[in-house]
Parts: sequence; structure tokens; C-alpha cells
Amino acid sequence: MSTPVLTAVAAAVAVSWAVHGCWLARRLRTARRDPLTGLWTREAFTRRARWLLRNPHAVVVLADVDRFKQVNDTHGHAAGDALLAATAGRLAHAVGLTGVAGRLGGDEFAAVLIDREGTAEDRFAVLSRVLARPLDTAPEVHTTVSLGWVRRCDHPGEDLSGLLRRADEAMYAAKRGPSRTRRAGLGRLLASVTGRRPGRRGAA
Repeated sequence: MSTPVLTAVAAAVAVSWAVHGCWLARRLRTARRDPLTGLWTREAFTRRARWLLRNPHAVVVLADVDRFKQVNDTHGHAAGDALLAATAGRLAHAVGLTGVAGRLGGDEFAAVLIDREGTAEDRFAVLSRVLARPLDTAPEVHTTVSLGWVRRCDHPGEDLSGLLRRADEAMYAAKRGPSRTRRAGLGRLLASVTGRRPGRRGAA
């Protein structure tokens, strides 16, 4: 083949591989996103959360929709899906671009954010009220969301799994109390907590 022909063939191959690479990258990004809520899947969330936990100002939060089965039973699964999508959107907005939010499965969400100003408690109190708002598209569909959170600096020796377990216990304490938000304490992690299913949380 002549040089111009070889150059044209090489260029066509390069373009083909570039297009294929973009397609693969797009498919990979899609696979890492939950199809219903658009949040990161557990595996993708875990990778980003571990990176953020290098920052001593990191805060781990777990969110669980209260009485979600009742919403499904009363209003149908489409309404339940709309509630999950709205909850995810509100959580992602609260976390912002510097944090990460993911759907762990079902009606359970997790997030890691950076709290340099020490205002996490106030932010989560506001978030709790926002998450309890009725859906814009279905005002009759609403519920509360329980939040449990823990500061990275309170437990410097623990990894993401340990911090999620502490946030999990705090969240279930919030479900049983008057407030829907609860910060994890500084004491020892309890072996079991009433209402908590052991082993249901943890990093992938």
C-alpha cells in the first residue's frame, strides 16, 4: 500500500478504537450507577468513600426510609420507587460535589462528606426535615428518614466498615427516639442493638 493509504487506514483504526473506548467508559460509568436513583452503587461508593476518609474532617452518614414497606403496600411500588428517587436526589444535593452518596440497597443510603466547619449536626437536622417532605408529584406519598452519623476523627483507627457499623447503630437509635438524627457515641461498639439486624451493613 502507498503511504497515504496506510495513513488513512491507521487513522480509521485509531478513530475506531477511540469510539470503542468512549463506549466502554460510558458503559462502565453506567454500571457503577444505581439505575433507579442515579446514585453510586455500593462498590463504587465504597471506593470513593475510602478516599474521602483520608480527610480527618470526613463524616459518614447512613439514611434509612422509615415505613417503606407500608408506602409500597398502600400506594404501590411505583410510588415507592418515586420516594426512593426523591430521597436519593435530596441526599445527593445535601452532600454536594465534595462528598459522595450511594445506595447500599433497598431503602438504605450512605454518604460521606467533608465537614471542615463542624456544622454536621445542624446540616443533618435540616436534611432530616427536607427528606420528610412529601413528593412534589405525589403529595400523599411521604414518610420520615432516619439518619445515623459518625465523625471520622472520633474513631481514627477504624476503617469504612467500622464507621458504617457505628452509623448503623446510631441510625437505629434515631428510629426509636423522638429525633430522626443521631450521632454515634465515642464508646465501644455494641455487639447488638435492639431492632438492628447484625451484619446488614459494611463496605464491599
